[in-house]
Amino acid sequence: MGTESFGFEARKLVRAAASATLGTVTEGQPFAALATPAAAGDLSILMLLSSLSEHTRHLRQEGRCALMFMGAPESVNPQTAPRVTLTGMAEPVPEAEVPALKARWLARHPYAALYADFGDFALWRLRPQAALLVGGFARATRLKRAELLPDPAAVEALAAAESEIIGHVNADHADALVAMAEGLHGQAPGQAWRLAAVDTDGCDLACGETVLRHAWAAPVGDADGVRAGLIKAARAGRAAASQPVRDL
Repeated sequence: MGTESFGFEARKLVRAAASATLGTVTEGQPFAALATPAAAGDLSILMLLSSLSEHTRHLRQEGRCALMFMGAPESVNPQTAPRVTLTGMAEPVPEAEVPALKARWLARHPYAALYADFGDFALWRLRPQAALLVGGFARATRLKRAELLPDPAAVEALAAAESEIIGHVNADHADALVAMAEGLHGQAPGQAWRLAAVDTDGCDLACGETVLRHAWAAPVGDADGVRAGLIKAARAGRAAASQPVRDL
């Protein structure tokens, strides 16, 4: 597996995680806290942080930090879980960028709409500089920034097309989203799903406060790539849903 594939594997873990462990430091003392991140299209990590939190006070003093994201273990041994640690500098998001980036964060964490606009909460952003990907027990790969991040041209192309893609799919292809949610992600039938976000590595489907992450088979570079990925996923979902359930 080349560094491009390792980068894709790391990004898939990051984008799928609903939570992560945030490591900060203050006056030489390390500290770990729970974070609820969301990845922007360029893999910048967004965090809605309370000014009352210990880790927020640490970041105001020292922006250097780390985030560890974990997938599901392959066995009872937790060491078999794939995981990736990102390192970089965290800083508050400039006011002009907050509306769009907060909308992205809320698309990943819709339950937080109840408190997202409270005065003591602010949006922070970590720009990853390096990563350590552990694919499982004793399978570690270090990734430089250029090896980790998605293609900038693809990020720009999808950012320009995302709104139109989401509007079109939600208006005309809701059945495809249902097929993906039920056939590929095991969701119960009879629910209405919508497309909440798309990026180079996959898409987010939402139903109420539930958000599903669907990864593409490989990174895509434009709207046509997203369309092909959605068609493939919908077909696979419909095929999986039509398979008979065998008795145990």
